[in-house]
Amino acid sequence: MAAKRRKFTADFKAKVALDAIKGIKTSSELAALYGVHPVQIAQWKEEALAGLGEVFCDKRRKVAEDQAATEAELYQQIGQLKVESDWMKKTLVCSVPEKRALIERPCDEISISRQCELLDVARSSVYYEPRADSELNLSLMRRIDEIYTKCPIYGSPRITAQLQQEASQSDTSTSNGLTA
Repeated sequence: MAAKRRKFTADFKAKVALDAIKGIKTSSELAALYGVHPVQIAQWKEEALAGLGEVFCDKRRKVAEDQAATEAELYQQIGQLKVESDWMKKTLVCSVPEKRALIERPCDEISISRQCELLDVARSSVYYEPRADSELNLSLMRRIDEIYTKCPIYGSPRITAQLQQEASQSDTSTSNGLTA
């Protein structure tokens, strides 16, 4: 039956490798002292010497490299999202009222302004509520329609003059009616 394989901690390996690097004792003496095979001590010594340069390397450079890699990944994600957003705007062919209907008012995940941006809708149009026209406006529009229907060759200046003439006639008739 084979013997169970022993595992050593990183601290133990570092201690043995450091003693081997110092060279105060031979590999055989270190093997007897720590209970490890001399070949294993030689391997740990080589690993320690190979990794020694990393101990003194510029940590700021390593952090900068990691940060640059992270930034590159983020820029890639931003680019992908931009492509997807542009594609969605092209494929989503809806009228503005239909797009406004897609916007969820109480939404925790995406703000209303972001939803408007994604759907390519002005944010002010989401909040806009049309007001009803006043009675005066409605009566003026009806009268303009009547004048245009009667004389379709009249343009806006002529229709305006007609309305002003009617208004001045009604003013004189009401003022005459008040004094009589």
